[in-house]
Amino acid sequence: MKGRKLLMIPGPIEFTPEVLQAMGAPTTSHVAPNFIAAFGQALERLRQVFLCPDGQPFIVAGSGTLAMDMAAANLVEPGDRVLVVNTGVFGDRFVAILERYGATVAQVRAPAIGDAPSLEEVEEALKGGGYKLMTVTHVDTSTGVAVEVKGLAALGRAYGALVVVDGVCAVAGEEMRQGEWGIDLALTASQKAIGVPPGLALLVAGPRAMEAFRRRKSPVGSYYVDWANWLPIMEAYEARQPSYFGTPPVNLIGALNVSLGQILEEGMEARSARHRRLSEALKAAVAALGMEQVPVRPEVAANTLTAPYFPEGVDRGVLAYAKEAGVIVAGGLHPAIKDRYFRVGHMGAVSASDILATVGAIEQGLAQVGYRFEPGAGLAAAQAVLARGT
Repeated sequence: MKGRKLLMIPGPIEFTPEVLQAMGAPTTSHVAPNFIAAFGQALERLRQVFLCPDGQPFIVAGSGTLAMDMAAANLVEPGDRVLVVNTGVFGDRFVAILERYGATVAQVRAPAIGDAPSLEEVEEALKGGGYKLMTVTHVDTSTGVAVEVKGLAALGRAYGALVVVDGVCAVAGEEMRQGEWGIDLALTASQKAIGVPPGLALLVAGPRAMEAFRRRKSPVGSYYVDWANWLPIMEAYEARQPSYFGTPPVNLIGALNVSLGQILEEGMEARSARHRRLSEALKAAVAALGMEQVPVRPEVAANTLTAPYFPEGVDRGVLAYAKEAGVIVAGGLHPAIKDRYFRVGHMGAVSASDILATVGAIEQGLAQVGYRFEPGAGLAAAQAVLARGT
């Protein structure tokens, strides 16, 4: 027996052998020539993955929440008005972070759990005027809801707000064209679709965001995330010169450079199409097994994860049986419905065989708890989608 479970949660994810090999390489000095080259290349590749050729990338040790904190700390000053497009737990988190730095926050909330505000509702809020910033959670990991980032970014720009996209559960899985769509800052974390073990906060700031930072009248309220400290480091490594502010996580950055190279080799369009196809297969399986999903309609359902409700009479005990069958999925996260649903992550290096293994494990789990369904129904539905190809 191989003794290892397939990890199908919304991060950390399964990583490629090459990424894991880079993680296990002997740790070098942070000013060694080979590390300087890898760091510099990773910064360049980050622009390509975010599709933001004129953006300023930042690679900093920390989690996705640190990336959110860095965005807020550097772009918000006390009294600034910010609009948060809120679709779940991580919209709530952005509100808390922004308020910590003195922002006056207004929200456009989803009309119900599993839904997203309409463009018309967001525009109506923006008409109030005076918003320096608008934040958008591309995919909320707590609900599996994805929003229409392109349309929201256009609205934010039209009303003079800097557009900040929390892409933690989206970048390199969902389609996002930062430069073309007018997104002023996008952020993510290494352990999601970027395909690297946890520990890196990743941001790309566009020209308008950097200009807003340079025009600040008050100092950044956090020493560690202040771009004034990090910008010279990023510029030096990209110029293939050593520099120091805080010791970078050498192996993580080496692994990041490997993964970014793999992402670009696949191609951004092909990668988003693959995620969409695998998502459709898993969601077809969920429907065939008689399970509803948290997202209220397909248009707001993410491609990087699926959030099914447990069938009536079934609880989270089914997840333990799925784990026994070889696949680990995640329980619910949104506090209002936490015990009513579970989450399956399918991003990064995930393959069609991973989807089928996951569906098979879920079927076995449902059978173990006595749920009545046609055995193989989920697998057949997933196979039908996968057989269509791209």
